[in-house]
Amino acid sequence: MNTRRGVRALRHVMSSSPRTFRIPWSGLLIAGLTALLLWLFARDLDWAHLRVAFASANLGFIGLAVLTTLQTYLLRAWRWQALLRPLGDVPFGRAFRTTVIGFTALFLLPARVGEVLRPYLLARQVGLNFSATFATIIIERALDLTAVLLLFAGAMPFLSVDVGAETRIAGALAAVAALVGLAALFVCAGHPEKVGLGADWFSRILPARAAAAVGTFARKFAEGLAVMREPRALAVSLAWSLALWASICLGIWLVSRAFGVTVPFSGSFLIVMYLVVGVAAPTPGGAGGFHWAYKLAVTTYFGATVDEAAAAAILLHLVSFAPVAVLGLAFMWQDGLTLGGLKAMRPAPESGTEEETRR
Repeated sequence: MNTRRGVRALRHVMSSSPRTFRIPWSGLLIAGLTALLLWLFARDLDWAHLRVAFASANLGFIGLAVLTTLQTYLLRAWRWQALLRPLGDVPFGRAFRTTVIGFTALFLLPARVGEVLRPYLLARQVGLNFSATFATIIIERALDLTAVLLLFAGAMPFLSVDVGAETRIAGALAAVAALVGLAALFVCAGHPEKVGLGADWFSRILPARAAAAVGTFARKFAEGLAVMREPRALAVSLAWSLALWASICLGIWLVSRAFGVTVPFSGSFLIVMYLVVGVAAPTPGGAGGFHWAYKLAVTTYFGATVDEAAAAAILLHLVSFAPVAVLGLAFMWQDGLTLGGLKAMRPAPESGTEEETRR
């Protein structure tokens, strides 16, 4: 299915419920949280010193950081190709474009809509089942967590700063726990029929139509875990994940160096742990949480001044999000998509057969 036919199919399944007046409580809470985190980040800044820090930044390091950011999305697309291979042959160009559009939506739209939008766009455009494709996103998140914790645990012996014995032990235990969790997912994926049986049991309390939808989704979701049943494919996907997060840490190190923050490369694996926590806050593009977490990490462990840390945090956030957002908006324009249209899209209820789903 070509891109524009896929767009028309997506628009066909947009929800059409009547508009009613509602107080946007979730939006207000997100706005309040964003404002609080930005206040925590900016409350002790000297704006004159901040301008000096920006003026003296090393543009060479910043340029390399931008290239490194773009590299991470190539790595994401290659990893997604590996996860999708048991479902069908997905061209790299399509995986890359959809990845960039999905992350652009994730950065610019609320409610993390990009997490669902990315597999839905790809499934419609290349003829895959949405539920099975969505399962690969779940695997991605498990691999991301495992990779971050493994890299953090591996960096601990090389850190020149004192993070405390408790942190080192907790990092090692968390890495082991992540590997155990990945192994458990591997074992569960080997018995997809049990997923269907569990869905059937749960469906007994649902209306017939909803029960059928849940059962179909569960079985197709189990199909998407196919890569978890192939040890070699799983190992390749984990290797891509380690390379991806090493690339992200390289970008952190380059921006830190650009502002004179003396972070050893091993220290970037500590900073990324803080950033993972910071961006968990549901703010647009991680605003506030990202900045506050970076500033806290480099001022606590690496002797950065508050203003150096703040300048580096602002620039790192721009480097991490702006290039892919610009590229994603360009891809969306080429494909006839808009942010408003993406926000309104909903996956269509899937039928019981693959052929019906593809139609």
